[in-house]
Amino acid sequence: MTKIFHDIRYLPEFRHDLKKLLKKYSTLEDDINTFINTVLKLYHKEKVSLSAVVQISNLGIHSPLLYKVRKFTCKSLKGRGVASGIRIIYAYFKNEDRVEFIEIYYKGDKKNEDRERILTRYSKGS
Repeated sequence: MTKIFHDIRYLPEFRHDLKKLLKKYSTLEDDINTFINTVLKLYHKEKVSLSAVVQISNLGIHSPLLYKVRKFTCKSLKGRGVASGIRIIYAYFKNEDRVEFIEIYYKGDKKNEDRERILTRYSKGS
């Protein structure tokens, strides 16, 4: 299989979130790989506009570009398709062709992304 991005990283906080969710949704790791190879490839490499991915632009951070995935297919949530309720927050460093996964959560457990986590990691003062 061809490498789609130069580098893909998972922040320790993301790994912690994922570990907790894997107890309920055992297919998440495979689902994330499928997501990278389809949705992220289409959106960032083939420039296909997708409603599944929205840029987070109200944080005052201009680089890297930050995104929220609102439509994520999780096979563990049979019959729900992209309406799984799983959300992923990631950063895309265009010049480095790098994806950094920041947070994953289930919408039923929390409403929004951890903005403090994002700001701590990516605001200019950090």
